[in-house]
Amino acid sequence: MSLRIPYETVLETVKKALLNSGLSQEKAQICAEIHTQSSADGVESHGLNRVPRFVDYVQKGLIHPEGEPELIGGKGAVENYDGHLGIGITNALFCADRAMELAKDHGIGCVALKNSTHWMRGGTYAWKMAEAGFMGISWINTESCMPLWGSDEPGVGNNPFCIAIPREDGPIILDMAMSQYAYGKLGVYRLAGKKLPFPGGFDQEGNLTDDPGAIEDSRRILPTGYWKGSGMAIALDLAAALMANGFSGLDMDEADNGSCTGCCQIFIAYDPCLFGSKEEIQTMLNRRVAAADASHPEKEGALVTCPGERTYATRERSMKEGVSVDDSIWQQVVAISEGNLNTKDIASK
Repeated sequence: MSLRIPYETVLETVKKALLNSGLSQEKAQICAEIHTQSSADGVESHGLNRVPRFVDYVQKGLIHPEGEPELIGGKGAVENYDGHLGIGITNALFCADRAMELAKDHGIGCVALKNSTHWMRGGTYAWKMAEAGFMGISWINTESCMPLWGSDEPGVGNNPFCIAIPREDGPIILDMAMSQYAYGKLGVYRLAGKKLPFPGGFDQEGNLTDDPGAIEDSRRILPTGYWKGSGMAIALDLAAALMANGFSGLDMDEADNGSCTGCCQIFIAYDPCLFGSKEEIQTMLNRRVAAADASHPEKEGALVTCPGERTYATRERSMKEGVSVDDSIWQQVVAISEGNLNTKDIASK
């Protein structure tokens, strides 16, 4: 069952839960803001729904709340950091900021992070760069959770990729996994008792299905674009591990420490005005987006939009009517905020 809870109530409840798990006041506040903003933007799969698992990982020692990014090396516009298994959100925010600082000096900045943990909503860092006026590109490698094309067992991560285009009338933000639906999104549909809009994987008999629970059970999520998503996933895995000099998905598989523990993340910021004026670039972007949005819809009354454009409407509704949360997840987070740290029953798979 879905509820709507006031934004500030969600924020304060998540903060209390994170404080109870051992985070400092500063880090609990930062992480609570990111989790709550993600849910308010309609990405509850990596917002509120991830809080119980995050607390569970802290309790198990898979996440080190005191861990901070350490500079390992740098050359020109590129820097490499060790995340020391610190909090994925705060590690990633630091690296996105650092990439933008490098871009101010060089026109482009690249930060490669190794030995980090789950960054939650990948689009968070793309939004941050775009809202600061930079084009942003970021991605992550993960443990194997998706079959390579032609296989019936997990052999590669779904390795989310994000790209942000800064635009004064609203940035265009692509935030996508290399699977048709990320596991977090499957969980959202399962908890709501809904089928997927399109088939998202295979059941245990090998049949393509729109049943999210059946796909979670089989662990056979469908690569985006079939063999193309599979190919992109392995390429992103290798590129992240190479650039950060860290773990590949295979290394994470062998360590078997849960979702994204020890992962690599890449953050690239680019100054969009490096070779053109702000005015001409904004004009070009606005014309292109307007043309895309004016595409004839396949269904009468429907809207065609660029990625990220609908987020503002979702955010506005969340602020007015409350953040949409799943009741079972909300009860877990409330319990943690009240001091019950028993996170055994994690409903968010």
